[in-house]
Amino acid sequence: MKSKSFYVKLLIVSGLMTTIISCNNKPKSSDTAEVNQYAKDSIIDKNEGVKLSPKGGVPGWGTTIKPEMQVVIDKLISLGGKPIETLSAKEARMQPTPTDAAMAVMKENNMPMPTALCDTVGKDIPVTGGKTHIRIYTPQAGTAPHPVIVYYHGGGYVIADINVYGGSTQGLCEQTGAIVVSVEYPKGPEHKFPAAHNVAFDAYKWVLKNAASFKGDASKIAIVGESAGGNLAANVSIMARDKKLQMPLYQVLVYPVASNDMTNESYTKYAAAKPLNKAMMGWFVKNYLVSTDQSADPRISIVNANLAGLPKTLIIGAEIDPLQTEGKWLSDKLKAANVDTEYKLYEGVTHEFFGMATVVPQAKDAQALASKNIKSAFGM
Repeated sequence: MKSKSFYVKLLIVSGLMTTIISCNNKPKSSDTAEVNQYAKDSIIDKNEGVKLSPKGGVPGWGTTIKPEMQVVIDKLISLGGKPIETLSAKEARMQPTPTDAAMAVMKENNMPMPTALCDTVGKDIPVTGGKTHIRIYTPQAGTAPHPVIVYYHGGGYVIADINVYGGSTQGLCEQTGAIVVSVEYPKGPEHKFPAAHNVAFDAYKWVLKNAASFKGDASKIAIVGESAGGNLAANVSIMARDKKLQMPLYQVLVYPVASNDMTNESYTKYAAAKPLNKAMMGWFVKNYLVSTDQSADPRISIVNANLAGLPKTLIIGAEIDPLQTEGKWLSDKLKAANVDTEYKLYEGVTHEFFGMATVVPQAKDAQALASKNIKSAFGM
């Protein structure tokens, strides 16, 4: 078995995005549409003919799981990780990730490694309490200045990083033709609530002020977040509104943390799901919050926040996910606050599916939907 670092390195280079092209046949045209169409055609030719079939039986916690999704989850189980909720935060950060599993599935099935159509550069920026790291994805095609997407990764405010979520950021950059700024943030238990929330907003403010320095257009900014990052993204919009700062033109919240109710329908039905379960969510709460009482704070339970005046929103949900119900609740609350909101639930997939577009068809569709909506908001 290859080490975790091997797959992380592959992710940084290739990014599990939907655009798979041959290095030798990469188009030289600078026209974004032509490049993206070439990449799309290459995916159809190279990957959609690969049939992924699970070897084991359907899991009891997810009887509707799609075969491609099950293959990834079965691989994750085979990598031998220990239950996150039984570990220290330091130990948990060393466990195999769903990204490791998806990369291993690609390798085992001879699925071509994507050649990135966006260049990346890392940078440390000043934030509350010191500095944080960002990774800037810039399209190789198109004409600057580019619109900008500020992206926040998942991990329960405790684990994971911008490397683990590289599939999402590469995919969004390549499909929208926008610059993506992926934001790292402090994690618990070393940095308790609201450290991640404050740094997420600091990074957004930095992008507003400094977009021109990396060929970005500060007048066209959207935000995207997954899981805990979806919560952070929504909070950035709320803070921008409250502080009368420039608002994002659009926000995409992918299976966001949105409520502190762990007794709802999806928490009950998918309590033992993988890769996210109810016990893990309790562990995240314990590690990030000073006390469990803080889970009622509207910055965590954003279904109880003032949502009026927020930007047009897309919420993407996964069926086999403890967070499914609260994502729908948030959609309903946004609509009740007169926020133009679209909700899309993808059936047969689990939490963390969004970045797996080269393996899981529903992820390809979800990235395409998010990209289409963002481009529309940018007037592209």
